Amino acid sequence: MKILVIEDEASMQEIIKETLEKEKYLVESATTYDSALDKIISFDYDCILLDITLPDGSGLDILFELKKLDKTSNVIIISAKNSIDDKVAGLNLGADDYLIKPFHIAELTARVKSILRRKTLGGKNELVINNVKVLFDDRIAFVNKEALALNRKEFDVLAYFMVNKNRLVNKTSLAEHVWGDFTDESDDFEFIYSQIKNLRKKLKDHHAEIEIQAVYGIGYKLIAL
Repeated sequence: MKILVIEDEASMQEIIKETLEKEKYLVESATTYDSALDKIISFDYDCILLDITLPDGSGLDILFELKKLDKTSNVIIISAKNSIDDKVAGLNLGADDYLIKPFHIAELTARVKSILRRKTLGGKNELVINNVKVLFDDRIAFVNKEALALNRKEFDVLAYFMVNKNRLVNKTSLAEHVWGDFTDESDDFEFIYSQIKNLRKKLKDHHAEIEIQAVYGIGYKLIAL
């Protein structure tokens, strides 16, 4: 799961980023209105943590832009402003939750997990396709109740395909979702090919009743067998 933290306070941003990375989320950050706007226009995120007060603009304006882009799902406002007007404005613009600073970091993590489960999995922590089951919070995948030995990126790739079953996933979207900002450092998608090749072999060796099919020149699609 890929999360964007829009927060200009360096120490707060670092604490949030480190905590969510320990939960194995892919975390990107923005400290200004302009940098945040650039990211939300260019990329898609599973969850956005948004501070209202930014040095060069308002987080509510970011929400307005997200609404125009139809990307308001899974936004949690984190703000020192305990104002009813701000809460109402944020929720009316499409935010899912409003958390007032200071807050306990464990509460933020719990709210992120809750929103991701509710929005992506209908409130569940697991997804099953035929004989393959993925537990998202525990980051474990099973085939016929036998755990798959997956590295971090292999799990992220499998989880992304499971959520997007039968949908064509292009290589750029997959790279941005699983590798985030680091995608820009690569000139090709060789790192994707390697992870998918290994994942396919592990699924086949365990007789998984799903398959990741290549769509020539475009990307991949996960289908149930």
